[in-house]
Formats: sequence, structure tokens, C-alpha cells
Amino acid sequence: MNTIFHVLLLLFFDSLSLYGIIIRGLFIAGSWMILKKSGIRPFWALVPWVREYQLSRCSMREPEGRWFMISSIIVTVLQITLYFFRNAPDESFVFSLAALILVIIITAMIVHFVFNIRVFSGLIEIYGLKKLWILLFIIDETRFIPLLIWGFGSKYQPEWKVEDLRGEMKRLATQGSAPVIGDGLTVNLEDRTVREFFHTKMLLRDIHMAIPQGHMVLLLGGSGAGKTTYVNAVNGYEKANAQVTLNGQNMYKDYKKMQYEVGFVPQSEMIRSKDTVFNTLMDSASLRLSIDIPADERRARVEDVIDTFGLRSVRNSKVEKLSGGQKKRLSISMEYLSNPSLFILDEPDSGLDAVMAGELFEHLRAIADSGKIIIVITHSPDRVIDLFDDIIVLAKDSTRTGRLAYFGSIDGARAFFGCDKMEDIIKLINHTDEGGEGRADEFVLKYAEVANG
Repeated sequence: MNTIFHVLLLLFFDSLSLYGIIIRGLFIAGSWMILKKSGIRPFWALVPWVREYQLSRCSMREPEGRWFMISSIIVTVLQITLYFFRNAPDESFVFSLAALILVIIITAMIVHFVFNIRVFSGLIEIYGLKKLWILLFIIDETRFIPLLIWGFGSKYQPEWKVEDLRGEMKRLATQGSAPVIGDGLTVNLEDRTVREFFHTKMLLRDIHMAIPQGHMVLLLGGSGAGKTTYVNAVNGYEKANAQVTLNGQNMYKDYKKMQYEVGFVPQSEMIRSKDTVFNTLMDSASLRLSIDIPADERRARVEDVIDTFGLRSVRNSKVEKLSGGQKKRLSISMEYLSNPSLFILDEPDSGLDAVMAGELFEHLRAIADSGKIIIVITHSPDRVIDLFDDIIVLAKDSTRTGRLAYFGSIDGARAFFGCDKMEDIIKLINHTDEGGEGRADEFVLKYAEVANG
């Protein structure tokens, strides 16, 4: 066990030697200049662990940077823990504990090594250099060399700057606010941010639109484009820096009142399988309808919804006996009981074949025709695209912020993107590492120009 301690302590305390201090100082100096060139406050170079995370932002490898930082912290904490065992008696329990810590350290070191390579390979790409530079990042003792050369060398400049690009996209892609309409939904979202690690992360920015009553709208976007964040901002569940009005009433200021005007159907079904369809809807009515409504009126509303969604034939059947399409219609009807003005559905056709999906969307189309606004997220839009009036396309720009790449008619979207199929639009705007063409910025800017006239 003493051999284990000696080896690990040698590795740990080598960084505290004069040689280790010089190497660390040079690494900090190079990091300072790299952060400065990328538009990030350079003082972060002085903060252990956070420094590597900020470098990952420079290389557009922020997710990897989080693990890079976490693994570094784990390794350091456990090495310090082992230090306190250095004079412990050579007992079986102590030895077992030290061995376990050693295994965790080795695992964390492997994770640290993998994400070290990924972060700095991204930095190499940002500076447009040859991949052979990565050899200098394999060990800690040589990592400072490329950082010093790139940081202090005037001929080495990053292809993009973290803060500058955010500002440029904001300047070029800012749209004018949508006029508030009295009969419909108006969304003027300036931004939606969260505090993440050591900076404010922008989730959505600059999304403005007005949707009239009676419209059925497709919400389209790749993974991480901000569809769920947008929906939560619209229905008031997660407030953004925005003004959202429904039929002239402010969603945020009058949230308690307006929450009954919005129906939201999540992808997952939350229905008790042993209840009948009728009892399920009666239970939902007791939650979604005002307690002032008489029992006979509540029952009449349930019967009306049963007819609206074609559930009459299974009115007294148990939920577990329903087909997939019938369960979906039941989930939707539960939210529809309160007669909302805005209906939002997250993948209502998930798990359904084309026929059942078609029947479901026909029901939604009928609801929209009754004067409601329907917003639907679906990954198979083309099989029912003729039922929609409009489309919202969200895309992640170069800063990984959800932006509005298009809002308008279906035919207008086909002309705007040059695609006949809606699913092909996703390929255009997705990043290259997601199997797309990486043209999100192009269409965000193009739409901003169109929206601004």
C-alpha cells in the first residue's frame, strides 16, 4: 500500500514543485490570451478547473468541457484524500478503501483524458490548424506550448469569438415585435436564459409571431433547438423575458386565470389503466372545471367530449383495453374538457401508424376549425402536413441558442427552404455533428431580413 501512496503522491505533488509551478504559470498565461481572443473575460484563466471549462467554450465543446472540469475536480479531491492515508496503518480496511479510491481516480483520469482531447481538438479546429497539434495536449507538461503560441502569436486567430458572435447574431437577426392581436396568440419573446456553471446560457432569443384563432401550427426543430423551452414559455410554465397574450389577455400577468385557457398534452400518457374512459374523464373534469359548475353540466361536458373525440363506442371500456390511437384521443380529451383556447400537443402521434395518426390529426383539425389554436410537435409531419396552416421552425445557431428560422405558411416554408418535405428542413438546419448541413445561421438571418421587410 505504501508503494501506491508514493506513486500517487509523487504525481500529485509534482505540480507543487518549482518545475510544476512554472509549467502551470505558462499554461495560465496561454489560457489568458486564448480566452481574451475568444471574447471571454481572461481572468477565468486564474481559476482552477473553471479555466478548462471556459476553454471548452472557446472550442465550441461546452458539453465536453463540463465533464472535463468535473473529472479534474474528482481526481484532485481523491488525490488529496489519499494524502491523508499516507501514514495510516497497513490494515485490510484501509488498504481496501485506498484501492477503491485508486480505481475511481484511474477511471476519472481516463474520462479526463478523453474530454481533454475532445476539448482541445475543437480548439485546433477553431484556429484552423493541423490535427497533429493534438499530440502536445496528450500530457499536461506540454499543453502550455500550443496555448502560448496561439495566444501570443498575432497570426493565430480563432474563426469565431464566443461573445462577439452572440452580439453579431443579435444585431443581424433582431426582428421587430409582432403586433398584439385581439383574437389569437401573440408571442414577443426577447430571450430565455438560465444560469449554468459560470455563465448565463441563452436558450431562446428573439422569437416574435402572431397566430390567429382557428390555425393549426406545426412546431418543427431538431433536438435541442428549444421546442420544449418555447412551449413552456408560451404557456407560462417557465416564464421568459417575453410578452405572451392570448385573445388580448396577458399570459404572465393573469397566469392563474389564463392557465385554464391553455391545454397541454405531453408525449407520455398519464392515465390509470384500470379506470373506464367515462370515469377517467369525470375525474379529470373535477380537476379541470370550476367547482361552481353543477354536476349535471359537468357530466354533459364529459359526454360532449366523448362524442367530439369518437370515444362513444369505448365509453365504458377500461383504459387498458384501448388501442394506441384511442388512448391518445383520451389523453387529449382530458385536456380539452376545460375548453381551452390554445391547445399544445407534444408528439401526439408517437407510436401510432399512419392510419391512426391521420385520424387523430383529423380530430385536431376539427378542433382548430372550431376557433381554437393548435400547436403540435411531431417528428413525422409530412404524413399529415396538408392539415396544418402554419409552421414554426426553431434552429440552434452557432452559439447553440434556439432561434426562429421561419414562421409562416406551409407553402411559404417550402419556398423559403427550397424543400418539399418538412423533414428535409431539419437536415438543412441541424449542425453537421448531428447529421445536418449546418445552415441554421443562414436561415435565421434570412428570415430576419424577410421579417424586417
